[in-house]
Amino acid sequence: MIELINLQKRYGARVALHLPSLSVAEGELLAIIGPNGSGKSTLLRLLSGVIEPDAGTIRMDAVHRGEVGYLPQQPYAFDLSVLKNVELALEGEREKTKRASEALERVGLLHLAEARANRLSGGETQRMAIARVLAQPRKLLLLDEPTASADIQAIDQIERAIRDYAEQTRCTVIFSTHMPSQAMRLSKRVLALDGGSIGELGETRQVLQEPQAESTQAFLKNWKL
Repeated sequence: MIELINLQKRYGARVALHLPSLSVAEGELLAIIGPNGSGKSTLLRLLSGVIEPDAGTIRMDAVHRGEVGYLPQQPYAFDLSVLKNVELALEGEREKTKRASEALERVGLLHLAEARANRLSGGETQRMAIARVLAQPRKLLLLDEPTASADIQAIDQIERAIRDYAEQTRCTVIFSTHMPSQAMRLSKRVLALDGGSIGELGETRQVLQEPQAESTQAFLKNWKL
């Protein structure tokens, strides 16, 4: 289980995130939604350890840092082949080429395995980064807008890869998305952030189809589910 207690993060005088209490069960798929600036990326960066909170506690039972996979909103590509970029996540592992190839196949990118990664399109770079995260078993996946640069076909491939991986590994998945429809397809619960605080938290279908908070209603008003 992941438990957040009185978690706070400030950027100067601005409170970017303030969560008095939040728990995520082992094996859960939790979606984070909300407008730009609501704290989605900040929360994922805190959970990943990329940044430290200004106050509060993050408890992760039986999850070590090496068992956490984190995909930032702007994934990176080294000036190596696509295959070598994925293999970087498997240094010291046996059969790393085989496992990297399998990860690329999951996201429909195996045909570009020998291409230079820094020449990929934005959507292809995102799929490669997802393959890098999925190349080995994790206990916790943190995905920040995992399909933001992807076209419709790639979105389907990425979502299928995430769903299959979660089923195979029984890992916990926490992801942010600007698409409520994606939250509906992938998650069991939704956390709707509002100005760095919890606007609404509950079962996915209830939050997205019968939102109770005014902030959630405002965010969802332009979306058809």
